[in-house]
Amino acid sequence: MTSSHRMTKTPKNLNKKKLKIRYIVSDYFSAALAWGLFFIFRKIYIEPLQFTFQFPENLDFKFYLGLLIIPFFWLTIYAISGYYRIVHRKSRLQELGNTFTQSLIGIIILFFILILDDTIVSYKSYYHSVTFLFLVHFCFTYFLRLFLTNQIKKRIRKGEIYFNTLLIGCGKKADSIINFYESESYTGGNKLIGYLKLNSKERNFVKKRIPLLGKLDRVNSVIEKFQIEEIIIAHQSDKRNEIEKILAVIYSNNLIIRIIPDMYDVFTRKVSLASIQSKPLLEIPDLLMPAWQQNIKRLIDIFASIVLLFLLSPLYIVLALGVKLSSAGSIFYKHERVGKEGKPFTIYKFRSMHMNAEKNGIPQLSSENDPRITTWGRFMRKYRLDELPQFYNVLIGDMSLVGPRPERQYYIKQIVKFAPHYLHLHKVRPGITSLGQVKYGYAENVLQMLERLDFDIIYIQNMSLYIDFKILIYTVLTILKAEGK
Repeated sequence: MTSSHRMTKTPKNLNKKKLKIRYIVSDYFSAALAWGLFFIFRKIYIEPLQFTFQFPENLDFKFYLGLLIIPFFWLTIYAISGYYRIVHRKSRLQELGNTFTQSLIGIIILFFILILDDTIVSYKSYYHSVTFLFLVHFCFTYFLRLFLTNQIKKRIRKGEIYFNTLLIGCGKKADSIINFYESESYTGGNKLIGYLKLNSKERNFVKKRIPLLGKLDRVNSVIEKFQIEEIIIAHQSDKRNEIEKILAVIYSNNLIIRIIPDMYDVFTRKVSLASIQSKPLLEIPDLLMPAWQQNIKRLIDIFASIVLLFLLSPLYIVLALGVKLSSAGSIFYKHERVGKEGKPFTIYKFRSMHMNAEKNGIPQLSSENDPRITTWGRFMRKYRLDELPQFYNVLIGDMSLVGPRPERQYYIKQIVKFAPHYLHLHKVRPGITSLGQVKYGYAENVLQMLERLDFDIIYIQNMSLYIDFKILIYTVLTILKAEGK
C-alpha cells in the first residue's frame, strides 16, 4: 500500500542479491586498494629505515599475490560477522560501528600473521604500520559502504523500492498503522500487502483498505507466497500470552517483527525509535544468537561432521555389520522429522529395532524395556551409537550438533495442543544432542515431551557457542557413563 502521492511512480521490490554483490565488490576493492597502499608504504617508509637504501619502485610478485588473497580474507571476516545477511536496511551509525569493529579485528589478525615477521628498526615501525593500514582500510571501506547505503535510502524515500509488509490484526491499532503508512510524511518503504484476521470476533476497522489474506493459521504460507519482509502485530489485546501465541506460529527468522507497544513497554524503555520519521514500535529480535556466532556454529558443524564421518568410518562398518547380523532388515532406519522453519527432512539412524516395529504405521515411542529393540540395538542405544549417521544430516544442513531434538509431525500436533510455544523450536536447526537430552533424557510419552520442552525453550532463549560447548561436553560424559537408553 502506497500513498496517493507516490502512486505516480513505479515502485519495485529490491533485488537483494544484486545489492549484496555491490557491497561485496565494494569491500573487495577497498581491501585491495588499502593493502596496495600499505605495501607501498612499507617499501618507501618502513623498510628503508632498516636497510638504509631506497627499494626499487617496481612491484614484485608478493604485491600482486597480496592484492589477490588479502581481500578474500576481509570478505571472510565480513561474512562471518553477518554483515552481508541484511544489506538493505542498514543504519549509517551502525555502519560506522560495524566497519570500525571489523577493521580492528581484521588488522589485529593480519598483524600477528603477516606484519609481526617484518624486519624493523624499532617497535615504533609496528605502530606506524598498523596505524596506517587501519586508517586507509577503514576509510576506504566505510566511505564506499556509506555511498551504497545512502543510495538505497534515497531510493526508499522516493518510493522507488519497497519492503513487503504483513499486518496481523484488523482493529483500531491496525487502522492507525495504515493511516501512518499512507501519510505524506512517511518515507520508510513499507508496502502493506494485506492483513490476517486473528479471529471471527475481532472487529474489522480496515476492511476494503487492504486485502484480507486469511487467518493466522495461514501466516507462514502468506510469508512465502508474498515474500514478506516485515510483520506488524496490531493486536487489540495487551495480554502477553496472546502475543506469544502469535509469535509461536511464525517460523521464519529472516523477518522484522514489530508490535504496537502498550504504555508499560514505553515506561520500561523497551521501545526503540529507529528514526525520527518512524512510528514507535517494539521490535522483536529476529536472531536467537548473534550472526557471527551462528556462522561459526555452522562452520563447526560442517568441519566436525566431515572429520567425524572420516575418523569413525571403521566404527560405522562394525555397527553396520552388527545390525545386519543381529536381525533381518535394512541397516539404516530413516523416517521423516520436522526441522527448521517447520520443513520436513529425513533423519538417519542405525536400525536398533526389529523391522515393522510400528504396527499399522502408527508412531510409537520407545521405552526402557521396549521388546521391539534388538540385543545389538540395545547396546548401540546405551552408548548412543545408533545416532552416528546423523552427522550426515548435520553436514547437509538439516541438523546441527546441538539443538532441540526433532520430532515427528504426529507428536508435534499433540504437543502443540498443550504447549503452543513448542513451535518456537522450529526457529533453529534441530540437533543430535540438546539441553533437553542432557538434563532430561529421552521422552517415552507426550507428557515427558512437555517436561523436556522447558529445557529446550531455555536453550533457544540463551543460545550461544559457550552453551553449545557445555552441552557437547555433558553429552560426551553421558555417553562415557553409558546412560543412554
